[in-house]
Amino acid sequence: MKLHQLRYVWEVARHNLNVTATATDLYTSQPGISKQIRLLEDELGVEIFARSGKHLSRITTAGRIILEKAGRVLQEVESIKAVAEEYRNETRGTLSIATTYTQARYALPPVLTALRDAYPEVSLHMRQGNTEQIGQMASSGLVDFAIAPEAMDGYRELVMMPCYSWNRCVVVPREHALASHTQLALEDIEAYPVVTYDAGFPERLPVVAGIAEEDADDNGLNIALSAVDTDVIKTYVRLGFGIGIIAAMAYDPGADADLVAIDAANLFHPSTVYIGCRRGTFMRQFMVDFVGLFAPHLTAEIIDEAFAAQTPVARAALFDDIELPRR
Repeated sequence: MKLHQLRYVWEVARHNLNVTATATDLYTSQPGISKQIRLLEDELGVEIFARSGKHLSRITTAGRIILEKAGRVLQEVESIKAVAEEYRNETRGTLSIATTYTQARYALPPVLTALRDAYPEVSLHMRQGNTEQIGQMASSGLVDFAIAPEAMDGYRELVMMPCYSWNRCVVVPREHALASHTQLALEDIEAYPVVTYDAGFPERLPVVAGIAEEDADDNGLNIALSAVDTDVIKTYVRLGFGIGIIAAMAYDPGADADLVAIDAANLFHPSTVYIGCRRGTFMRQFMVDFVGLFAPHLTAEIIDEAFAAQTPVARAALFDDIELPRR
């Protein structure tokens, strides 16, 4: 059994069993990958992939277990490399993040600016997506950190830690009938079409305060238009498509001076943004500093304790006495 064979089966699974795409990404040949997979299967005495003719059709039951263990082995290999790099050069490396547009656009700029000032030789990479996409990228090792507006407990290999709480605001043009309101009732926003986040994003609409979650059903609001990008939402509010419901942090008094933001914290339950990475990740100093810049209460000691916690419940208990900042 060779390390490159484990990498090949892991990457083929990650590429949805597309050997050609895997070969392209790994700068090697399709026949070479297929041969090494066969050699590994012959050595183990079981098939990792079922086949239909010459094509891989699915991952076998044994294959799923083997792939899970192969992923752990490859992660440990990367950790070994990171340790060596840390001691070879403590200020150079790469940092990759998967997050939503809202976090990338409004929460991360000052954090990444400060990190770049402290570590100018660290290369930064950012990917955007919904929660499922973020979880997949982080759990597969494509990125170092996941930053998402929910804990993502479905990804057991991720250690997620709470950063701050936030809520929504309603934005309307200054001439709108609601513009003079300082507080809104649910009936106020039910009276108008709504422009808000796409359904795949937890920033969209949490449960309305006072309504049971199972009865929410989009809270009965008339969704006229949904989008991933907060700036797109504000554009269509300006065009008269409806009132906007956005993350409160996404309202810029300077750039959005033609809009009025009305606090909607009384209508929606607050949400929490989490940051996390794969269990067993070797945290280089600039990674620890990045987490501290994003969430100052997440010290190196707290991060170590979170990694040591065996369950999400035990991990959550670490933060029972910590009052999260609000944005």
